[in-house]
Amino acid sequence: MNKTQLKKIKETVLKQENLVFDQLNKSQKADIFKFNDTYKQFLDQSKTEREAARQIIKAAEAKGFVNIDTLPAKKPPSTKKVYKIFQGRCVALAVLGKAPLVAGANIIASHIDSPRLDLKQNPLYEDLSMGLMKTHYYGGIRKYHWLALPLALHGTIITSTGNTIDVTIGEHPDDPVFTVTDLLPHLAGKIQASKKLSEAFEGEKLNLIAGSLPLGNDREKNRFKLGVLNLLFETYGIAEEDFVSAEIEAVPAEKARDVGFDRSMVGSYGQDDRVCAYTSLEAILDLTSPDKTAIALFFDKEEIGSEGSSGAKSSFLEDLVSDLLFISGQKTDNRSLRKTLIHSSCLSADVNAAMDPDFKEVHEALNAAKLGFGICMTKFTGVAGKSGSSDASAEFVGKIRRIFNKNKIVWQTGELGKIDQGGGGTVAKFLAKYGMNVLDCGPAILSMHSPFEVSSKADVYMTYLGYKAFYEDSE
Repeated sequence: MNKTQLKKIKETVLKQENLVFDQLNKSQKADIFKFNDTYKQFLDQSKTEREAARQIIKAAEAKGFVNIDTLPAKKPPSTKKVYKIFQGRCVALAVLGKAPLVAGANIIASHIDSPRLDLKQNPLYEDLSMGLMKTHYYGGIRKYHWLALPLALHGTIITSTGNTIDVTIGEHPDDPVFTVTDLLPHLAGKIQASKKLSEAFEGEKLNLIAGSLPLGNDREKNRFKLGVLNLLFETYGIAEEDFVSAEIEAVPAEKARDVGFDRSMVGSYGQDDRVCAYTSLEAILDLTSPDKTAIALFFDKEEIGSEGSSGAKSSFLEDLVSDLLFISGQKTDNRSLRKTLIHSSCLSADVNAAMDPDFKEVHEALNAAKLGFGICMTKFTGVAGKSGSSDASAEFVGKIRRIFNKNKIVWQTGELGKIDQGGGGTVAKFLAKYGMNVLDCGPAILSMHSPFEVSSKADVYMTYLGYKAFYEDSE
């Protein structure tokens, strides 16, 4: 056997792993960097699920999408592009296709919430010479990541009179920031260093410094707390009781940044899962007249199990599909709804963990995703024996693989760590309950669930192209 024959055999039978940058010309590489510039802007403007929802709707309306709940009930709408928002935290976009909706839709579902610190309902107190705020962490965090870090406050407050006040403090260069203090190493020996990592940092000690200017003389009780409350009242008209009906999130104050001398990566808070939200948003905004109806879902509450009325366990998708059937002039009975959902195909758009050069031991190298090798198909998630996973069928994985190969999408596969090492979940299983085919699919990132996650710009762009190819597929 000569070298030419051997080369041909290798090309035929061996699975190829392709670095995205090796597959692109100079012009395509320029497109990657341009795309990621707007992606970073989206990250900076979408540090909470409410902010992300507003940015998504703003972009959709600029492309001609119309609020489905404002359409007239008596005549078919002229538009084929609609959106729906629920509770300000859950959004869907849809482009009606040529085929009847009961034949199924192409759905991409991401989530727009991220791990963070939430202010408690009674947050303000004082200790020593400071006013402080109590927090309750949201989602899976490593608590030590959030110490000695500049934090900004974002959120919504409903006052006693029913007024809505949106607050953002800490993002402008002239704004103050907030922080959770940490011990100096000289004093941390017994209280932190000698303990297990899971025990060394307590959730109840993730308290924010709020101020240190007293109000009144030294005989005044709670004068540091009063100083903070007085400032809040003068600036925003907020009284202490208003925190009871508020959603205030403490998030990293830093902006999205290029990472590396070559600027080939993006570092930012909230890339899990706003990287998938942004790429699926851009993909559906590009559509004009697809064969199948295309739907982009942006859920809340994924980081705490997709619970609640705005999570993937809710009836939001069913309500949306019922509305789409109605405005399309199709039957809206329960059978039509069920058939639409069961005939649909879905990409559960979520990130995977990229293999870290310093922590290779937690991955199984043959089945680990790597930074820069394209969009990652994750057939199953879950823990241990695939517990809590929807586990996509071979047929559906084969279909997505054909779509990607046909459209020259650079892709890879991955799983979330070694067996019995780790694991996790996505919205996939909550959509699979309808009978539709579902596959987890998104970019791999480093430092997932930290305040500064790292993605490859090449993977971000390839994810956008992959989602677009999926939407345009008529199979």
